[in-house]
Amino acid sequence: MRGADFLTLSQWLSPAYPVGSFVFSQGLERAVADGLVCDAATLEAWLRDSLAMGSLRNDAILLACAARPEADLAALSELATALTPAAERRAEARALGAAFAATTRAVWELDLPDAPYPVAVGRASGLAGLPTGPVLQLYLQAGTSSQVQAALRLMPLGQTAGARVLAALAPDCLALAQEAEGADTEDLGSCTLAADIAMMRHETLGSRIFRS
Repeated sequence: MRGADFLTLSQWLSPAYPVGSFVFSQGLERAVADGLVCDAATLEAWLRDSLAMGSLRNDAILLACAARPEADLAALSELATALTPAAERRAEARALGAAFAATTRAVWELDLPDAPYPVAVGRASGLAGLPTGPVLQLYLQAGTSSQVQAALRLMPLGQTAGARVLAALAPDCLALAQEAEGADTEDLGSCTLAADIAMMRHETLGSRIFRS
């Protein structure tokens, strides 16, 4: 990857990029409230499951599909919405995608429509000529990092412990990126019922920090 492309990708997936991911927890807040995630070990297991058979895996496959020149963005957007198990999570994907698309259109002048977040990132990377493998790697690292940052606000987990969790998940991110790069929509699917239920139950949580 060229230096300029690396910097572009790093900017797109940086916490400083104005998409607002810091206000969402993807059901993690409910999982913490219910005692399903309570320390570094359970957080690592929760995120590893998401990478192996949950929403992060689906996101990676959708991103890879959207990056291809022949991609049907409308169909992928509908599929991304249909695969999302909770209303708050669907709103999150739409909000992040719209914010990402708006900023990327304004700065890079790409013909990028609003779409759910992984579809928007995939399409932008294809239009910009960025290699899909590194895009997937950094997207997954950013996604897990966002969840770790949410966990730091939700439970007594120190910065060093959070960094240790993120480092432990790096091989999983790399393996999933390699798998997703060659995957298609037939490979989509998830089996993280506890996470799906936590996403659904979050909207009934009385006092909360996050919007999902």
